[in-house]
Amino acid sequence: MMTKYTPIHRNQTEMVTLDQLVPPNHLVRKMEAALD
Repeated sequence: MMTKYTPIHRNQTEMVTLDQLVPPNHLVRKMEAALD
C-alpha cells in the first residue's frame, strides 16, 4: 500500500531552565556550590 509522507510539524515552544535539566545530586551542582 502506498501512503503519502506527511512530516510532523512541531510548532510548540517549551521554556526550560538549566535548573530543571540538571538533577539535584549532579556533580555540576556540587562544583557550583563549592565555587560560590
